Amino acid sequence: MSQPLLSIEALSAISTRDGGQPVLRDVDLTLKRGEVRGLVGESGAGKSTVAKAVLGILPSTVKLTGGWVRFEGQDLMQMKRAAFSALLGRDITLIPQDPQTALNPARSIEAQLTDGLRLKLGLSRTAARARALELMDEVQIRDPARVLAAYPHQLSGGMRQRILIAAAFAPEPKLVVADEPTTALDVTVQKEILRLIRRMQEAHGTAVIFVTHDLGVVAKICDSVTLLYAGKVIEDGPTARLLNALRHAYTRALLSAGPRYDRPDAGLEPVPEAVFAQLRAEIGLSQSNSEGPRS
Repeated sequence: MSQPLLSIEALSAISTRDGGQPVLRDVDLTLKRGEVRGLVGESGAGKSTVAKAVLGILPSTVKLTGGWVRFEGQDLMQMKRAAFSALLGRDITLIPQDPQTALNPARSIEAQLTDGLRLKLGLSRTAARARALELMDEVQIRDPARVLAAYPHQLSGGMRQRILIAAAFAPEPKLVVADEPTTALDVTVQKEILRLIRRMQEAHGTAVIFVTHDLGVVAKICDSVTLLYAGKVIEDGPTARLLNALRHAYTRALLSAGPRYDRPDAGLEPVPEAVFAQLRAEIGLSQSNSEGPRS
């Protein structure tokens, strides 16, 4: 059996701001080459914390207390900072959540794209610009020369997100972490961005960790899914199996709580308190404990 691209084992962390409350509880996760895995959960479930642990950008208020994060067999948590920095932006890249703030407003799109290509791939200025123009075509941006010369405020939110996707795939990474990349966009643009990410992923053979709170997004783009609650894995496996043969009451409740495009007139059903009570009992939280996500 081939080695997974990414392997997370028994990853645990606490919040130093909240009296040492657990934020991750023995999280296990594997990612194969070319696989798209959804990390799903409510706000506070721990999905972004897992993603940030992979990227080495955990906030100072979160302290890892156990476990491993291995990339191609290398333990990222034990890797020297210089080696880890060389890995980021080349083999592991990020599509951030908010295209409004992720780009530098004082620099042109060309400068922001070509600087990374020159730094991580060692391209000349001319070669980096040529690659940037190719990327504009890949993410279906019209008049690429004009867009490269523009500044972020001159572009729409959807256009800025396409730029960030181009930047993430530019160095031909092995893994892209997409941190809720459609949250700040309207519904029509969201669909376009999801199709674009999937098309880019398939064209480049890149593995993707897709962080989202929306199981509908998972159904559209992810091969597999890890569902978290209060930092603990509740369900894990292929998307088709998870969505069609649900094992946990919480997963069934989450699906009922979201809009159904096949039944647009159906009302939304809140997650029953009994389901949360079951989750708290499984995880070992008291009924009054407030550390878990809120519905």
